[in-house]
Amino acid sequence: MIRHQMPTSEDEALDLFRKSGALLKGHFVLRSGLHSEYFFQCAQVCQNMEFVGRLAELLLEKLDHVAFDTVLAPALGGLVIGQEVARQSGSRFIFVEKVNDRLALRRNFRIEPGEKILVVEDVVTRGGRAREAISIAAGHGGAPQALAVLVDRSDDKSSFSIPMISLVKLSFPSYPADALPEHLSVTPAIKPGS
Repeated sequence: MIRHQMPTSEDEALDLFRKSGALLKGHFVLRSGLHSEYFFQCAQVCQNMEFVGRLAELLLEKLDHVAFDTVLAPALGGLVIGQEVARQSGSRFIFVEKVNDRLALRRNFRIEPGEKILVVEDVVTRGGRAREAISIAAGHGGAPQALAVLVDRSDDKSSFSIPMISLVKLSFPSYPADALPEHLSVTPAIKPGS
């Protein structure tokens, strides 16, 4: 008897990323400042709301044990998926945005003392923006419960004060600018934005 293995949520998500052209190959400077031969451009998958809806469903299935009242996303990357996770879960949605190179809670958004917060981000490499968002939520009296991400490309090198749940783990090598492999050092780098 031949058994067919059912596709996992990661398989399905990767298929959506491929269909949308979100996985790129070249020489890229990541938001973290590191360089990579591969880039995940979340904006490509996020322009198709049917794909976004399905990615949020898949992410929420992994979050069924996490209780939260509010979804908080760092702008710009986490906005689309964060808002869709909030819509599907019936939660409130707020975001933090850059002010003088730091994230800040603005636009009269308020966090109530003890409010259970789910932080949602598109991609984590080093996790700086996610950590900032978690810190802001806690600093305003909230209770961050978990960090949910579409793509974890941290290679298990990022740690957070709350659990991180990812839909997909991609392990592409990344390099500091002064330690590029030869094939990348001869290729002009671009910053495509997530």
